[in-house]
Amino acid sequence: MAKKRAWYGRDNGLSIRMTVTMFLLAVLYLAFMVVLYELRMGIPILVVIILALLVSQLLFSDRLVLLATKARLVDARQAPRLFTIVERLAQLADIPMPKLAVMPIRMPNAFTTGRSPKSAVITVTQGLLDRLNDQELEGVLAHEVTHIKNRDVIVITYASFFAMIASIIVQQFFLFGLMAEEDRGRGRNGGQMIMFVWLASLAVWAISYILIRVLSRYREYAADRGSAILTGHPGYLVSALTKIDHSVKQSPSRDLRQAESFNAFFIMPAIRRDSMMEIFSTHPDIQHRLRYLEHVQQEMNKAK
Repeated sequence: MAKKRAWYGRDNGLSIRMTVTMFLLAVLYLAFMVVLYELRMGIPILVVIILALLVSQLLFSDRLVLLATKARLVDARQAPRLFTIVERLAQLADIPMPKLAVMPIRMPNAFTTGRSPKSAVITVTQGLLDRLNDQELEGVLAHEVTHIKNRDVIVITYASFFAMIASIIVQQFFLFGLMAEEDRGRGRNGGQMIMFVWLASLAVWAISYILIRVLSRYREYAADRGSAILTGHPGYLVSALTKIDHSVKQSPSRDLRQAESFNAFFIMPAIRRDSMMEIFSTHPDIQHRLRYLEHVQQEMNKAK
């Protein structure tokens, strides 16, 4: 049995950011619901839909992700290399052995889902298994195990969920609101009210977007650091990220489109480096991550 790896203390920065982000999002959405209520906008159906989606996200999110990505669960017999590495890392990190799944695309990548460490699923693409050596694969899997250890998967899942709801409101509320106002015959004042609600929805979505991006980028740094600690070799992840980055840039557009919905969860977002979407990426720039890992290596050398 692998000996538990000494953890460099709890990542207070990540814990604080997760708490603050979820608090601000809760306040933001509560304020928005109050605005809708004060304006006497019909929201019961919207609330029911949101609650139903939230419950389904809590109970079935991991299965829905596996279904959407066409990933299949594997065991020690089907993926012995993958299972052996994750089992050892889970023991080092002192977490339950997560479920493992393989996504059938050539682009190398990995992500973690699950509402708790006991229900966590680490998914890797077939391309990751084919292109990385054992040390590089260990670096990536240690990154994913750290997400489970830090319990940040559930936070980013729910934060993203509520941002999605805000996005839907922005896209659909204006149209539905205008239709409702026509039925009520409120005329010009009603139209102004709908415009105000739409602008409020847009503000909610924009603030949500910023908060989630800030949290998502920091949690990737925290997971990179955890990978370095668990493996004892930051260079494992440096080499893996470099390979993944190169492969993503060379990936067919079809693979990128298939994977882009899960960019917030991937270890490396499925976007080309020359894409305008990189500005809005959920992850830090690859060069920043590599420099950060070099800094972690220096810290570890000093601690020896």
